[in-house]
Amino acid sequence: MDVLLTGGSGQVGTELRGLAWPDGVTLHAPGRNELDLADPGSVARTVASRRFDAVISSGAYTAVDKAEGDVATAWAVNALAPAILAAETAKAGIPLVHVSTDYVFPGDKDGAYREDDPVGPRNVYGASKEGGEQAVRTANPRHAILRTAWVVSPHGANFVKTMLRLARDRDEIRVVADQHGCPTFAVDLARAIQHVTLALARDGNAPAGTFHLVNDGEATWAGFAEAIFAASAARGGPSARVVPITTADYPTPARRPANSRLATNRIGEAYGLRPRPWRAALDETVAALL
Repeated sequence: MDVLLTGGSGQVGTELRGLAWPDGVTLHAPGRNELDLADPGSVARTVASRRFDAVISSGAYTAVDKAEGDVATAWAVNALAPAILAAETAKAGIPLVHVSTDYVFPGDKDGAYREDDPVGPRNVYGASKEGGEQAVRTANPRHAILRTAWVVSPHGANFVKTMLRLARDRDEIRVVADQHGCPTFAVDLARAIQHVTLALARDGNAPAGTFHLVNDGEATWAGFAEAIFAASAARGGPSARVVPITTADYPTPARRPANSRLATNRIGEAYGLRPRPWRAALDETVAALL
């Protein structure tokens, strides 16, 4: 079995490449010199380069604030590339697993978002990701869209690494306390993606559709930061005092959703996946970084 992975150098892609795959399954993760998601021709050529059994679309334009002034590139990578992947995989009769985001929602719901809640992105990044979802949903019926949020890992740039870096030079750090979400660890997301991909590739009747996958539990960014510093301090690592602030105190070019919480009942019912608590995953990640 040959599986194509886009975004192999990102947080989730790195974890997917590091997983143990079953005997006979080969994960192909071309670099940007081979696969440029901003180039429609490159995307089509890559899918046609061999007889793949499934495609994992984890590559994305994730510079949320930069996207506000780089609309064309954000839409090319986040919407047009998935559209081409969906069309090409549909022609080949193979499944597509596409990673999406909580940013497709407006963030004004009281409680966790379910998969069938109305979308309403508030920034360019979210709108472009919703465009990608629609393309996948309409072009290839054998798809799984996995929405996630607040992804962190020992790799790349993310909130955990930023907090630990800042704490090396500061005694206190101001962190937004009025945005709520579900911290998600790339290794857990990667394991879920692997499970769903193999199920879809092996069984034409495996559940398709849109699913949410985040670690169990919720937090504010300030609460998440406090947990990071507690885990770090327990190992003799850097720590700082968290000063809670509001979103208005920390203006950004792109508007963030106040509520990014996602309900994971559907993926549990469809695939038996029950994400572990984020605090347990955090402990592993901080230990790896220290």
